[in-house]
Amino acid sequence: MASSQRRSPDRPPIPRHRVRTSITRVKVESDRAVFTISVAAELANMHPQTLRMYEARGLIEPRRSPKGTRLYSHQDVEQLRRIQEMTAELGLNLAGVECVLRLEEELEGLHARIEELELEALHAQVRLARQLEEVRRSFRAELTVPYRGGLELVRAADVRSRFRKTPERSTDGTA
Repeated sequence: MASSQRRSPDRPPIPRHRVRTSITRVKVESDRAVFTISVAAELANMHPQTLRMYEARGLIEPRRSPKGTRLYSHQDVEQLRRIQEMTAELGLNLAGVECVLRLEEELEGLHARIEELELEALHAQVRLARQLEEVRRSFRAELTVPYRGGLELVRAADVRSRFRKTPERSTDGTA
């Protein structure tokens, strides 16, 4: 054997064929609980005991498996990161974080209510526009501009045509 083909015993042998690896990506809904407490703690750069404490304070509510294991979703991990940001970077204590989260929840509810009211107002506006058009049409049928060139509107029933003869009344009130 030639010296170039000799391998030292500490090096692994060169494979004769390439091994193909494939990567499979799975999309998971952001609200689906898939992470255990240790994985969620690692993703949020926290200790698992911190997650338990946040759960006890009501800052986060992980789902539970049938056996009682805490399961965290992507949204839960993002919530943990936000809590960490508020405490570490903004200097809030947990009571302050609770207030901020509660106010944000109220704000979301108010935004939803505003959207409902805007939709109701839009429906009312459409309904009033239809009613206004009906009133305009009925007035068009009832009102006319006198032929004599005046600008005032007169009811069509009150306009007398020059071409139609009106019955002459006698002095005793009969036609």
